[in-house]
Amino acid sequence: MTPDNPAIRYFDAIAAALDGLDVFLRDDSSPLYKHGIIAQVVAEYIVRLENSFSSWRNRLGFVDSFKINRAESGFPVFQNVLELENDRRTADKRLASIPEPEALRAEMADFILRHKAFPEALQRSMAERLYLQQVSSGLVFSPFVLPKTIKVSVNPKTMRPFYMVHWGSFDGLANLPLVYMVAVEDSSERMVETLVTGDGKLNERVEIPLPVDGLLNPDLARRFDDFAEKNSAYSLSPATIAGNLDKDFPTLHPKQVRRFVLGPFYSAGITEHNSTVAEVLNKVKKAENAWLLTWTVQEVYSQAEKPGRKGLFSSEPSREEFFLNTDDLEAARQGVSAYEKHALIPHEAYQALYAAGEAQKIFAEYKVHILSKGQVISDV
Repeated sequence: MTPDNPAIRYFDAIAAALDGLDVFLRDDSSPLYKHGIIAQVVAEYIVRLENSFSSWRNRLGFVDSFKINRAESGFPVFQNVLELENDRRTADKRLASIPEPEALRAEMADFILRHKAFPEALQRSMAERLYLQQVSSGLVFSPFVLPKTIKVSVNPKTMRPFYMVHWGSFDGLANLPLVYMVAVEDSSERMVETLVTGDGKLNERVEIPLPVDGLLNPDLARRFDDFAEKNSAYSLSPATIAGNLDKDFPTLHPKQVRRFVLGPFYSAGITEHNSTVAEVLNKVKKAENAWLLTWTVQEVYSQAEKPGRKGLFSSEPSREEFFLNTDDLEAARQGVSAYEKHALIPHEAYQALYAAGEAQKIFAEYKVHILSKGQVISDV
């Protein structure tokens, strides 16, 4: 493929955008660091995305088709994510049927000498082998990335263990990568006895090798995995997900649910979901700087816990009362307590939008971050 090939331009642009986002997330002056652990968690999923895009790019060496959602998200359509996941699971079996790289190179050299032509079939076999090796050895952004517990503490007021859990999902309808982070208290008798000391502190004698795959509570871990997979759709608001978690697990008390929505992504000559942005980006001289990446951080939190009731004939578990900011129409529409919209754009592209008089209108609701010479400048 030539450098002006649309696929090459798209992969170059998304690689630059994800690299810039990674720089932003790992900068301790990043606005996301005020949220504590968000940047650290999201950075893990950006690595998965980078590996996925690198794999898709290599896959074009032997498969001609690759589709993106040009009109809305700017990310690959869900079918590509499913195919990558299937290839990851079958990679070892397929690799066994393809000759080793040394043997392929020898065959290619022999073919060139004998036929005075380029061995396209052997080249495709080599590309497939390299792709499968990459897929089998690296983490990719799967349709669903299982939950992990990354932090454990104790709420001294409630005397309950307190977990921070995250998981990922690539939404099949919106074609958007999503990252979820949940802060949840656990009133399960077994976990309270195991993890909480008499003075309301974490029991240091219990070794917890963080991160732990799944929810820390082993009795609920499998059910929690199932819940997360079924409640990760972009169409579900964070408030709905938090309410479902509160309802489905009587001994789990969600205090906060965050969702990181990556996208839409805009790339000159590729995406079509904003004619104004597309028109200006098409005027950017360097194709590798003609993109715009946006993301949204959504949050819903509990403002109070309604105590449970135990009666002779009936009882009710405790319930969380989640705060929805109805004073903000957009927050109410999203089903959140609060939200932040961010945009990352190369300096050259921002200059083009500014010169065209479009920057203020396009970025009215966004916190803008400009990528310039490997650094990210915020609060523009």
